[in-house]
Amino acid sequence: MSDRRARALAFGLRAETLAAALLRFKFYSILARRYRIREGEVDIVAQRGDVIAFVEVKARPTLDEAATAISFEKRRRLSRAARHWLATHPWAANCTLRGDAIYVAPRRFPRHAIAAVRLDLD
Repeated sequence: MSDRRARALAFGLRAETLAAALLRFKFYSILARRYRIREGEVDIVAQRGDVIAFVEVKARPTLDEAATAISFEKRRRLSRAARHWLATHPWAANCTLRGDAIYVAPRRFPRHAIAAVRLDLD
């Protein structure tokens, strides 16, 4: 792994840890982190009340860059992983399901965007 790639991976892992801390501060329970299947990944699965949030964490040099970094392909992979998580956690089917995003940038407070990612759960 190149040094650049290793730094990017470490930056992303720190961003996910910061995002999980922000969610806990907002009274969410973290149900899963880095939930992966072959077809996709959910960075964080969190619950508050009857809401299950499938959270994509994006870390970029600025919050605006992070906010525009979720591509169609990323939404598709997130949706696949969310469907798989739901299939293995049938109790969650009666909850309100949504795709959130947390944008992280150096020296900035993270931004939690509620229902920022349209999920295809059918």
